[in-house]
Amino acid sequence: MAVATFIDRAIPMTSHPSNVSLEQRAWRIRRNALRMGEVQGQGYIAQALGVADVLAVSYFHALRFRPKEPEWEGRDRYLLSIGHYAIALYAALIEAGILPEDEIETYGGDDSRMPMSGMAAYTPGMEITGGSLGHGLGIAVGMALGLKRKTSGSFVFNLMSDGELDEGSTWEAAMAASSHKLDNLICVIDVNNMQADGPSTLVSNFEPLQPKWEAFGFFTQRVNGNDIPGLVKAFDAAKAHQGPQPRAIICDTKMAKGIPFLEARERNHFLRVEADEWSKALAILDAEKPQ
Repeated sequence: MAVATFIDRAIPMTSHPSNVSLEQRAWRIRRNALRMGEVQGQGYIAQALGVADVLAVSYFHALRFRPKEPEWEGRDRYLLSIGHYAIALYAALIEAGILPEDEIETYGGDDSRMPMSGMAAYTPGMEITGGSLGHGLGIAVGMALGLKRKTSGSFVFNLMSDGELDEGSTWEAAMAASSHKLDNLICVIDVNNMQADGPSTLVSNFEPLQPKWEAFGFFTQRVNGNDIPGLVKAFDAAKAHQGPQPRAIICDTKMAKGIPFLEARERNHFLRVEADEWSKALAILDAEKPQ
């Protein structure tokens, strides 16, 4: 018997106004992230700019949630395995109305609800404390298994990085997901080919990536993570897939997407931005505002 508080996956979300395009959502997520980065003068801003399109499609097309009830039992769970991407997720949570915009100025400060690395105890809408890479997918497997046993219709999304593909725990979790036939699990992999020690494929080459996930039993798609129509199609296909298997969406993204002078920086894992460059970056973004 289904638990009464859960709702069927077919029921659409009503909290996403249709008059705001996904392109506008992504633009505002990038702008929120730049404003937070300016507060600290540094940070993982290149990742935030790169993954903004993925987050826009996730929160404003694919996810079921209630902004004023972030712990609503019927929600889809969105796990940030990559804790240092917290600035990106905060930007999306602000755009989604889960966090207030006026907290941007507190980013990374004492007693802020938005610490520089994601911590679930601090932030509404933050499902797990991430940061030690390779743990998110294992937690997602446990959540997905628990929700299935409750007969829930909710999905569990796990946003992870290509750097986490170096971790054995990731692949153990992938085997468990397939073994348990977790068709309510969608793993979203941000492939920007950059980690602390350099290009990810040079640190530990993970290619060919799509056949690897398929070999682990996942229904797998690979898309341009900065192409919103392509992302929409991939998320829709992942949710609609009828096979009794977990799903993976591999998203190839560009670090610092949308700000050319930052895109061009070779070492941009933890991006140093000069004090006068934040306003320059915002001006470039504002000039490209979608209509």
